[in-house]
Amino acid sequence: MTDRHLDIVRRLHALARTGLHFCADEYDRQRYAEIEDLAVELLAGPATSARESLRSLWAHETGYVTPKVEVRGATFDVQGRVLLVRERVDGHWTLPGGWADVNESPSQSVVKEVEQESGFIARAVKLAALYDRNRHGHGPSLFQTWKAFFLCEIQGGHARGSYETDAVEFFALDDLPAMSVGRSTPQQVRRMYEHWVMRELPTDFD
Repeated sequence: MTDRHLDIVRRLHALARTGLHFCADEYDRQRYAEIEDLAVELLAGPATSARESLRSLWAHETGYVTPKVEVRGATFDVQGRVLLVRERVDGHWTLPGGWADVNESPSQSVVKEVEQESGFIARAVKLAALYDRNRHGHGPSLFQTWKAFFLCEIQGGHARGSYETDAVEFFALDDLPAMSVGRSTPQQVRRMYEHWVMRELPTDFD
């Protein structure tokens, strides 16, 4: 599947779900439901089980469909090494982070994620970047995501894993491990270091 194909499917899904939420006319609702069925067919192909899984997943999207928000925390030590955690799901490394939670501010979300995944208590000091996941080499995804990258300073705690991560280490920028690129990329880590040493840089976006 091409990136353009996936873009079209995501857009059809967003239009269908938004229309089903706001539209009261039964005939129009049937048309929106058909649009969603076509999007499911385009993505899943002939596999009935895959179609049902997609329908079930998409059914949770209500209201006006918008991009999802993910937060990532970039922390560096006095030697310029970056704090990374290893994901249990793929065995690769990433900046600590995850989905933003309801009723939390962006900075609260990233501080919580850093502590949960690495064991370190941190303070968010700068929003360094707000990236569209689709534009930064993260690979295909069913949903569109905006990634918010924060610079964080360690205030306390100690390294420990979690149910999502099984290792925590600091790495030199010229010796990064295999990265979980769906979460964060080596290029993003290096860009965060530029923000770390030049705090006056404006926030990156798009």
